[in-house]
Amino acid sequence: MISSLARLTVRAWAATLLAACALLPLVESAVWIFQAALLLGVQAGVGAAARRVPLARPLTVAAQVVVTLVLLTLLFAREHAVAGLIPGPDALRFFGQLLEQGGQDVNRYAIPAPLSDGIRLMLVGGVLVIGLLVDVLAVTFRSAAPAGLPLLALYSVAAGLTDNGIEWLWFLLAAAGYLMLLLAEGRDRLSQWGRVFAGPPRGRSRETPGAPAPARFGHRIGAVALGIALVVPLALPAMDGGLLGPNGRGVGAGVGGGGTISAVNPLVSLRDSLNNDDDRAVFSVRTEMENTSDLYLRIVSLDDFDGTTWKPSKRAITQVPEGFPAPPGLGPDVEFSEVGTSVSVAKWYGQTWLPMPYPPSRVSVQGDWRYEPVGMTLVGDHGQSTRGLTYEVRSLDVRPTAEQLANAPEASADLLREYTDLPDSLPSVVAETARDVTDGAKSDYDRAVMLQDWFTLSGDFQYDTDVEVGSGSQAIARFLENKRGFCVHYSFAMASMARSLGIPARIAVGFAPGTPQADGTVSVAMRDAHAWPELYFEGVGWTRFEPTPTRGSTPDYTVQDVEDNGPADPARPSQAEPADPSAQPSQSTDCRADGSDPGSCESESPQAALPAGGDGPKWHVVLLWALAGLLVTALPLSPMLWRTRMRAVRLGGRGRTEEDIAPRVLAAWEELTDTAWDHGIVPDESLTPRGAADRIVRTGGLEGEAAASVRRLAGAVEQVLYAPRPGPAVGLAEDVRRASGALRDSASRAGRLRAVLMPRSAVRVVWAMSDRWASLRDRVVALRPDWHLPTRQRG
Repeated sequence: MISSLARLTVRAWAATLLAACALLPLVESAVWIFQAALLLGVQAGVGAAARRVPLARPLTVAAQVVVTLVLLTLLFAREHAVAGLIPGPDALRFFGQLLEQGGQDVNRYAIPAPLSDGIRLMLVGGVLVIGLLVDVLAVTFRSAAPAGLPLLALYSVAAGLTDNGIEWLWFLLAAAGYLMLLLAEGRDRLSQWGRVFAGPPRGRSRETPGAPAPARFGHRIGAVALGIALVVPLALPAMDGGLLGPNGRGVGAGVGGGGTISAVNPLVSLRDSLNNDDDRAVFSVRTEMENTSDLYLRIVSLDDFDGTTWKPSKRAITQVPEGFPAPPGLGPDVEFSEVGTSVSVAKWYGQTWLPMPYPPSRVSVQGDWRYEPVGMTLVGDHGQSTRGLTYEVRSLDVRPTAEQLANAPEASADLLREYTDLPDSLPSVVAETARDVTDGAKSDYDRAVMLQDWFTLSGDFQYDTDVEVGSGSQAIARFLENKRGFCVHYSFAMASMARSLGIPARIAVGFAPGTPQADGTVSVAMRDAHAWPELYFEGVGWTRFEPTPTRGSTPDYTVQDVEDNGPADPARPSQAEPADPSAQPSQSTDCRADGSDPGSCESESPQAALPAGGDGPKWHVVLLWALAGLLVTALPLSPMLWRTRMRAVRLGGRGRTEEDIAPRVLAAWEELTDTAWDHGIVPDESLTPRGAADRIVRTGGLEGEAAASVRRLAGAVEQVLYAPRPGPAVGLAEDVRRASGALRDSASRAGRLRAVLMPRSAVRVVWAMSDRWASLRDRVVALRPDWHLPTRQRG
């Protein structure tokens, strides 16, 4: 017959594996979970053997840790280990390299990611660490409840990264594993309690052979709890987004020539960047382009708008082609020329996207890069970044005329549907303002120019880096009212307003024109990072506009009577060196300072968002979260709160008539036996009151007045049960408190703490629930004899 410890060990192993299943959607291959299951079984077996010897608890844990390291060494670092087995310094360094590689892969690949060695080590090693914690807590220290915390951590990591619509399945598996662990421990403990001396029999179900009643009904209660856990979140507010949410998983690349890419927004906290005094050069650029004021280095486009922020869509990627296809929408009548640009990147600057003039036609770059054809961008693969690179880009210098843009035909229905989509949460004032500003325009081109001029000239907007950055459905409306902000605010607002007018629009992120140098190069600094809108015109393609006052350069095709390379309107943005540069560029997670100021590389990559002001969470949302937080806090304390309440009820004031004597005495006796139960003295229904009292005195080590108090209570119970007229009961509450204090004093510190926080007698709640269910079932059957409610019996 399997021992209770062996059963608990198997349940801990199974619970960890069930929780680990939530990680399956993160990678393409499921091979790792079979490796983890095997290694986890060996780890658990070592713990079981050590406990059977038996070894001391710290030695048992140490043995499992050593075996876990050896197993990981055999699987991942055999060639670097001493004798192919012992993890020496070389093996530990190799583990560090693999973990670093795994971290880079996590930041780079979309979900599901390929199963690289680094990711496999993180998955298998993480599951082994969680399995060790669960085994130590639930089996070695015989406390299954806290073992739910590492299981919850394992599930939460996966739940925070996946968005595949079946998260409820992984929750059920993880919760079922934890419930199975709790039931195994509870059954083992209850089987040792024997019959409980308290109260009358609790119905027919108590006579059913098999597991004790709490264990039987625990299955039923656990199933109800899981159902509630699945249903209740539907009524609670959602918590979406964030760096580990569905819109913040980092850039990714497929293996070989295929795959997908799901990028976080490369914009950072622009206000902090603009107020940063560090303005080191990022690129040194040499170009054949005659007008360097048009030299925008584009990184990525943001085309998905959810009402709060713009972000990149998930796109398919391919091998970098020898020559890029023609940019979408460019017709044969538009004048353009192919120009070459050489870009040298600073050694300290690591960016996983390749900055290029738009639209590129050919790229010559060393390293492992992939091509995203919709945005015509390049993204690094297998840890590739721009750090220290020098590369050549051939691009098209497209020079449309105002007439060509004004006469552009309507775009295709598919393109209009994708790039004019606006969420319902966008305030109506955005579209209304767009219509007011463009009133009288005869074409989409006229509307676009009027929007740009309104932001840069006639709308009284001010460039301001002190504007708070936040999020909210009212963000654009507040910006249009306050008229203060920087490039993100202007580009977001103009693109949203253009879409409301039926003009396809997206946001481009990259670098504005830098500063010309004496040697003919252009120096692009950190705070030249910029965001601008791109609007689509059939026959021309995606076309740059510049709504940010005093930043970047106004396109010639939006200015009347301006010759090429002529002086720009001084009131408009120009390519002159700005006094307040536009923005700090995105820093990838690979950015490190090699001998330079490390502070410049410290940045995150949250979604760029607009100013927040007055539209905080609604009162009912706050109330729901407060209630949820109160519930989560109260649940672990519910056994203690129940015992405190029951103690007050049993020892409280009752009537003094003869009819009240029996309830008072039995309530006091039940409180005494429950207190003894909480301190480890299990009640025994087979004993008489006098025998039960002697057992409490003997086992609890009670002496003097405490022992006398217990025996007085037992005598009062015998009178109530057997005497024709029970005598008056005096001092019952004092006797119970005196005996309880003596039991508490004789217990260890851990025993006292457990008696308060996790009282064993709280199992009566389970019994009460099962009794009520049985009573309800009997009443229903009595009312409708033809109904046959299901019952669970064990034989």
